[in-house]
Amino acid sequence: MTISMFQASAPRFVNGLKNLAAILDKAQAHAEAKKIDPLVLTSCRLYPDMFPLSRQVQIACDTAKGAVARLAGAEVPKHEDTEQTFPELKQRIAKTVAFIETFKPAQIDGGEDRDIALKLGTREVQWKGMQYLLGFALPNFYFHAVTTYDILRHNGVELGKRDFIGNP
Repeated sequence: MTISMFQASAPRFVNGLKNLAAILDKAQAHAEAKKIDPLVLTSCRLYPDMFPLSRQVQIACDTAKGAVARLAGAEVPKHEDTEQTFPELKQRIAKTVAFIETFKPAQIDGGEDRDIALKLGTREVQWKGMQYLLGFALPNFYFHAVTTYDILRHNGVELGKRDFIGNP
């Protein structure tokens, strides 16, 4: 049995984003229970030169929607990156999930050899679809999702591996 580009992308991103939303729910409940200003958590970083939690969530969403759109040869929607609160971040996740769920397998399957060009900082990188998905998009998505988890766990939110992995 083989795995399709669709199976390796859209459902994995949706699952990860839904788990991320559930993690943010736990973080919001933690902030309320401990009487912590939620903006303290959404602006936390693991290290001063790293992005804050809010940006980690935005990048995870951008990576997921961008990957699915690029693999399908579709336009990548632009979001303004203004979310700061847990409800705003969860809205961003919901919007991203809704976008990904508009794609059908036939739009993504066969995208293994699609030419993907992406500007990363000042350089432009070229990939074939499979290389892009497995070598960049999925690792980048999981990096930012797990960094969100780590920021919250470091700040006392009771999370475990099951929260991150969810119900694959």
